[in-house]
Amino acid sequence: MYSVELDGVTKRYPGGGAEPVVALDAVDFAAAPGEFVAVVGPSGSGKSTLLNVLGLLDDPTDGRRLLSDTDVTNLSVAERTTARKESIGFVFQDFHLLPTLTAVENVTLPTAFDPGDASDRAADLLARFGLGDRLDHEPTELSGGQKQRVAIARSLINEPAVLLADEPTGNLDTDTGESILAEFDRVKREGVAVVAVTHDPLVEEFADRTVELTDGVLVDGVPADEGATPADHAPADPPEVDSSVPEGEP
Repeated sequence: MYSVELDGVTKRYPGGGAEPVVALDAVDFAAAPGEFVAVVGPSGSGKSTLLNVLGLLDDPTDGRRLLSDTDVTNLSVAERTTARKESIGFVFQDFHLLPTLTAVENVTLPTAFDPGDASDRAADLLARFGLGDRLDHEPTELSGGQKQRVAIARSLINEPAVLLADEPTGNLDTDTGESILAEFDRVKREGVAVVAVTHDPLVEEFADRTVELTDGVLVDGVPADEGATPADHAPADPPEVDSSVPEGEP
């Protein structure tokens, strides 16, 4: 089973001339639970459109879209909103935190109209990401890396099956970017499928798989072994070292 899948998806937009603009051209794509996929490609290649279609923000012109093997291609606006809330988390390059809310309040925002209080879960997520002492801080009191961690915590508040990230390290220095990608690695180990659109080679280093989108065409977007998960391809444990031989001796 895949967490998210596109089957022959094409997305066309009306163009200025007679011909429509083809943003996605018969794209096949899938991400398994616990898999981190990086999507790369030049500007204008269709990466943002791919993310929007995966995230139920935009509908395909042709083809099928599935979440956890459920066809969600032709949902109504209300049904799409519910499916996004229940199954998909978003992390944006510019964080999109509300400046007048604290870290906890920003994280609980997706649950604003739900019964009950999600503050404890938000605090637990923030503590997990090393922000247990920043719960009451507003975004202006946080560094770029801390803001991105708040954004990741917010994306996980509803326990999604899929995490979609748009240039998640684009505004961060290398050290901070590595720490954020380590958080993504932790998230995927909990069974969440992570899909990141990026221009940053660092993201590719952390990803299980990198696919390239060019002029709306995606090659090898589906894992070679259908149904396999990253654990199926994990390298074997290294052989044990004989500790009786002092280090450095032949």
